[in-house]
Amino acid sequence: MNDDDLEFNSDRFEQVRNARNSETAEDYTEMIADLIRNAGEARAVDLAKHFGVTGPTVNSIIRRLVRDGLVVSKPYRSIFLTDKGQILADYCKKRHEIVYDFLIKIGVNSDTAKNDAEGIEHHVSAETLSVFEKYNK
Repeated sequence: MNDDDLEFNSDRFEQVRNARNSETAEDYTEMIADLIRNAGEARAVDLAKHFGVTGPTVNSIIRRLVRDGLVVSKPYRSIFLTDKGQILADYCKKRHEIVYDFLIKIGVNSDTAKNDAEGIEHHVSAETLSVFEKYNK
């Protein structure tokens, strides 16, 4: 392996690390938006149940999302998306739908497509997502 190959690999792995770091924020903002749309509110207990984590884990993540300007939260109250959080949630939902629809179009069954889209959506490049979207039309 030459130096160019090593640099390419390090860039690729950095992209994957960055995607992993943003996955939680993306998943949480998307779920908060879904809860608000479907239940009228998003509560920490509902997020914990959905993600299969503890209340303290959700609280820690919510504190990070507040710090990042994605949500507003007060003790014993619902969680709300900021404008920035809503933009992220909408983008994630659209990206998820594009990946899911692509998987369905190429013959993946619905349950598998749901599961796979959850992971792929966080790691797919803008270029690949654009190709998926064109293929879906």
